[in-house]
Amino acid sequence: MTNDNEMAFEMALIGRAAGVEALLRRLLDDRALSGEIARPDRLMAAMRHGVLNGGKRLRPFLVMESAGLFSADGEAALRIAAALECVHCYSLIHDDLPAMDDDDLRRGQPTVHKAFDEATAILAGDALLTIAFDIIADEATMLPAERRVALVLALARAAGPGGMVGGQKLDLEAEQAPPDEAGIIRLQAMKTGALIRFACEAGALIAGAPAEDRERLAEFGSAIGLAFQLADDLLDLTADASQMGKATGKDAAAGKATLVALHGAAWARSQLQGLVEQAQALLDPYGDRAVLLKEAAEFIAIRNN
Repeated sequence: MTNDNEMAFEMALIGRAAGVEALLRRLLDDRALSGEIARPDRLMAAMRHGVLNGGKRLRPFLVMESAGLFSADGEAALRIAAALECVHCYSLIHDDLPAMDDDDLRRGQPTVHKAFDEATAILAGDALLTIAFDIIADEATMLPAERRVALVLALARAAGPGGMVGGQKLDLEAEQAPPDEAGIIRLQAMKTGALIRFACEAGALIAGAPAEDRERLAEFGSAIGLAFQLADDLLDLTADASQMGKATGKDAAAGKATLVALHGAAWARSQLQGLVEQAQALLDPYGDRAVLLKEAAEFIAIRNN
């Protein structure tokens, strides 16, 4: 990673995050929209606590930059990025619940069920998942109707029983019956990788790009999704809570099956480099337009591990 490219990436990441957060503040306002009756104050406060609490906003960044490959990273892409972040944050709120991972900290702050209560946290997650599809379907997302429908369908498939939620279930089952290597890869591709894959594929959908571009970006998303989980598992072993903003070492303490636990840290670091090279090569046809996405792949692999 060159210094110039690294700096450009970091500035773009910060800039994209600021834009998404500003939009999320507007979307999560207390005022009811047309067709709504009322937005309960405590519910909205819990939703904002779960969303507006920092974070690098990597998934929204991937949406915006993938759309930028086709000069389509305008207001519509920003709204799709915000919708995806609502889904991601809903999943974190539910994942932190006592019945799931039972975490007290998220991004260095009390988790939603700690700051409010379990029932409110569940409802805040439910509402964030629902509002994500509201954002995409709304005519304010100024895309042709067929593109909005395609985005709704793709996000539903990525987030649902055959994607993230299914992966969460497999992860819970793995605590009782550890999967083999193929099972771990499938679990992680669903739990973590599916939303990252969607984030990258979404750019082509927003732009109405050819199927070849959609498939190429989805493959890029799959590669960096696996890299993200490998890096996360390494950090769970090597980082402390102050670095991560959440508890660490829980996977190892629970005996959870991960590729790092299976093969070791040295193997994981070698795999990460290979995944970065694979992901970056997929973007070669886009030339200089893909520089920041290539830097994103590198960033995912090397973050503090």
